[in-house]
Amino acid sequence: MTYNVRYFGHATRGLATTSAAIHRIARSLSRMDQLPDLICLQEVETQSLRSSTMNKQWHPEETQLDRLMLELHAALAHEGRSERFLSYYFPAHVYRLTNRTNIYTTGLAVIARDTLQVDHHNATKPHDITFRRRVRHLKQTRICAHVSFKHACGQTLDIFNTHLSLPSVFSREFWTGEARMGFGPNQLEEARVLARFIEQEKRSNLFVVVGDFNALPGSPVDRYLREEAGLVDAFSRVKQVSVEEARAFATAGFMNLRMHLDHVYSSPEVEWVDFAGTFPFGKEGAFAGLSDHVPLIGRCKVPVAEAA
Repeated sequence: MTYNVRYFGHATRGLATTSAAIHRIARSLSRMDQLPDLICLQEVETQSLRSSTMNKQWHPEETQLDRLMLELHAALAHEGRSERFLSYYFPAHVYRLTNRTNIYTTGLAVIARDTLQVDHHNATKPHDITFRRRVRHLKQTRICAHVSFKHACGQTLDIFNTHLSLPSVFSREFWTGEARMGFGPNQLEEARVLARFIEQEKRSNLFVVVGDFNALPGSPVDRYLREEAGLVDAFSRVKQVSVEEARAFATAGFMNLRMHLDHVYSSPEVEWVDFAGTFPFGKEGAFAGLSDHVPLIGRCKVPVAEAA
């Protein structure tokens, strides 16, 4: 499952986290018919004015991910479910007011069933994929989170979670093209850095790449990842839809705009089964109205490792 949670502040248009948002997302997760083994989140904070002004911390060191995990396990217990999860936070950027006070922070998170064995993660030093050209000191850092799991079948499965930049307003393409999301030269450079990182760091040929790519199906970013980096667009493959049909399935909304910006890619060796429980933005579903994105929820098969 991949989900941009908008800093748990959708009710305030992203300006401030609310405890109600964290509670509702945790409750929606706990009520899923089939709980995900892996949940990848984008736009998650640590501690800042934005995260704590309206959402009072339960203890001084509490982060958004801490609260979400407490709420999730409480919601699971309330539903009579025994599943438990571990979480990993990947810091991306900090906007500071003083040395002790953050205006707001950005980052990614990976939540995994506690039955999965973690072989490796880069939470202490996420990989920087940011393309910087102008106003370098103001550019928000973009990262790729990587967690490698040992599956019960004996295979290693790599998970890469990322959030690409918006198209740069300083590029000619931003002002001349009809479509912008995924058409920015800065975005294409970040996609290239992402692909190189995956190739260097993957522990096996079984890997999944998810996140908010800020890129439409069929955009230069999407075409590069599929045609040059060799990734499979899992959603389009399972749904057997064209680029135009995939674009029509919105995963995010801004005012009256509806866009398909979130993606699940993988290596060709991963066999995808379905995307049951995934609903387009603006339609009814368990996560409707909780963020300016909706989650993509996919099921895949991992082949059993051959005996030596």
